[in-house]
Amino acid sequence: MMTTLKNKIRMAGLKARNVLANPSGDQMTGWLIVVLIVVVVGAVFMTLYQGSITQIWNSIVTKITNLLN
Repeated sequence: MMTTLKNKIRMAGLKARNVLANPSGDQMTGWLIVVLIVVVVGAVFMTLYQGSITQIWNSIVTKITNLLN
């Protein structure tokens, strides 16, 4: 009973390792999902804080132009 359970756990571990190290489409799909999440979070962040980002950017540009004048 315990040996079959250990074998099943061992086989599950091997399958999980093969999926993670597999250079096939599974890994590519995972990376595409990560990129999609980053893009969506970035878009939401830019939408919510657009006014603050614009204000900070304009302040930086003003300081740089004042230094160059």
